[in-house]
Amino acid sequence: MTSTRKPPPFGRTLCAMITPFTETGALDLDGARRLAAHLVAEGCDGLVLNGTTGESPTTTDEEKTRLVAAVREAVGDRAALVAGVGSADTRHTVRLALAAHKAGADGVLVVTPYYSRPPQEAVAAHFRQVADASELPVMLYDIPGRTGTRIEPETLIRLAEHPRIVAVKDCSYDFLGTQKVLAQTGLAYYAGCDEHVLALYAVGAAGCVSTVANAVPAHIAAIPAAFDAGDTARARRLQLAAVPLTEAMTGAGLPGTVTAKALLARLGLPAGPVRAPLLPAGPGTTDALLARYEALRAA
Repeated sequence: MTSTRKPPPFGRTLCAMITPFTETGALDLDGARRLAAHLVAEGCDGLVLNGTTGESPTTTDEEKTRLVAAVREAVGDRAALVAGVGSADTRHTVRLALAAHKAGADGVLVVTPYYSRPPQEAVAAHFRQVADASELPVMLYDIPGRTGTRIEPETLIRLAEHPRIVAVKDCSYDFLGTQKVLAQTGLAYYAGCDEHVLALYAVGAAGCVSTVANAVPAHIAAIPAAFDAGDTARARRLQLAAVPLTEAMTGAGLPGTVTAKALLARLGLPAGPVRAPLLPAGPGTTDALLARYEALRAA
């Protein structure tokens, strides 16, 4: 028996795409076009641009807009584009959302305001102001490990009443809270942590926003596809087979941006250096990444 669920607003498998740079550190739009086309051809329904994996803290507003426009040109209507527009300043976030819409985004990813640690009522007000100002559907990004502030389940339940707040990228590591929101709202949940792709999908999530998909897009896309086809045993095998690479890319103490760029460069795909304050992965780390990639491909 195949599973049935509401069509996801941005597709099922989204890649949190890295932002390619030239060897001198400039934005590599040609590389971005080529990488985006490759990811879509290999099974990604959508791309999240200008997120943390896309080094949004160190790209300018102009670079963010140019990246969205270039990727839109490359993939056309073959994939949804969700643009990261989050910042610690509500007015700045609104400006980024409007620019992303003009550049061709299908939706915006809005992270909880960071560093200032606003209380829940202020968090909700921030998201509502962005949603009110933007004509695009909004995906909320709950990642308290980076922002210092959780979007509490009760806050998410209230925000779900807004007609343009439609989705959540979940990096809360609160599986009970996530299920509470899933049970009480129509929000489309996307696993933002690669180790949770199948677990969250099995309880009704819409899909995933995957960092590991930069390297193995077809493998990540196959996990929810197998589940939807009723082959839960294969979905489990695929999820568990990806554990060594997932651990190396996202759980070994380095940001996913660093590991993804190191591995993509070894694979001959557009990547380029990371921007300071990040530092590149060393040769030993990159060798280990490549070994786990090759083992997964051979499995």
